[in-house]
Amino acid sequence: MSDVAATYAFRPGKGVTPGEAARAISREGTTGTWTPLTTRTGYVARLEGTVEEVIPSQGGYTARILYPSEAFDTGNIAQYLTIIAGNLFGLSRLETVRLIDIEFPDELVPFRGPKFGISGIRRLTGTHDRPHIGTIIKPGIGLTARDTAARAYQAAIGGVDLIMDDAVLTNQAFCPLEDRVPEVMAQLDEARTETGQQTLYAVNITGRADRICSTAHTAIRLGANMIMIDVLAVGFSSLQALGEDPGIRVPIHVHRTMHAAMTRNPEHGISMLPIARFVRMLGGDQVHAGSMSGRMWSSAHEVGQVYASLTTPTYGHKRVFPVASGGLHPGKVGNEISLLGQDVVLQGGGGIHGHPDGTAAGARAMRQAVDAYMGRIPVEKYAEDHYELERALRAWGSD
Repeated sequence: MSDVAATYAFRPGKGVTPGEAARAISREGTTGTWTPLTTRTGYVARLEGTVEEVIPSQGGYTARILYPSEAFDTGNIAQYLTIIAGNLFGLSRLETVRLIDIEFPDELVPFRGPKFGISGIRRLTGTHDRPHIGTIIKPGIGLTARDTAARAYQAAIGGVDLIMDDAVLTNQAFCPLEDRVPEVMAQLDEARTETGQQTLYAVNITGRADRICSTAHTAIRLGANMIMIDVLAVGFSSLQALGEDPGIRVPIHVHRTMHAAMTRNPEHGISMLPIARFVRMLGGDQVHAGSMSGRMWSSAHEVGQVYASLTTPTYGHKRVFPVASGGLHPGKVGNEISLLGQDVVLQGGGGIHGHPDGTAAGARAMRQAVDAYMGRIPVEKYAEDHYELERALRAWGSD
């Protein structure tokens, strides 16, 4: 394939034919404007997108549009997005339009992909035959560095594989990064001494793009064994910079906060699938990819597509560890694994810290729910002789 293929779902504006609407999409990101141009000569027109097909679909239409590779500035991810997902969302010829998926030819993917991926993260933690359990420190903001570390210790002795900052916690005065990282890592070292288990801590380094790599180096110097960014807030180019920096030798955890502004409307915006593809190409090792039964809106079909895009062979890149999060608790664990497989991080925030007996018990309950599923034992049956799980099921149910 020498062209970039983008798939859009759309509904034409009033009085606009489906073909005209599709052509408006194809031209808007390349040569198009609202009026004929004398400068649109043959050598310019060759860079226009081409409508390959338009087919009726769910009350509207789906179009597959091919963009010439020559129109793209190789390796410039911001420019890629401007062509395939730029001004077209505001076109009056379209009532709605949604970018569904994107495929790039090999020559436009000079990116290195994840440094660690699923296999590398599993090597770090020493876990190879089960889903990972993760937690976001809750409350998301307000805790001091010492209290954050104390909560991390409780989660670690309870058996989590991953602890992450909340998306809203970066470097505020009440919990500065330079205090938080050493405090948390000291507590995780203590927990490892007690349990023998390695726990990763994804410290949120989201900030100014021109300082993102230096902040990452600071966090690593302070002991961080994983870093995290809010990729849509800070930009894909920042992820690319982190992924290509040879001095960053820890996994990169990618939070997708703000994604629903683009992904939630099934008729307009951008689906999670292209976002996930960009994260993998640019170096994310883990990414929040949706869940089947959490509190955040998601389409089960789309979640399945996103997980497949992260874990199947593509461009020779390592596989990305998908994270299921948002309202998960031990009672939901079995359903998530059955639908998503064991290469998943089951992320519990309130579902761990909100356990009636505290954080350590909440982490144990999540691990027990995983063990029940992996052992093919009904979770209610397993709970009969696992106190923490029984308490969690009593609090939140099993669905």
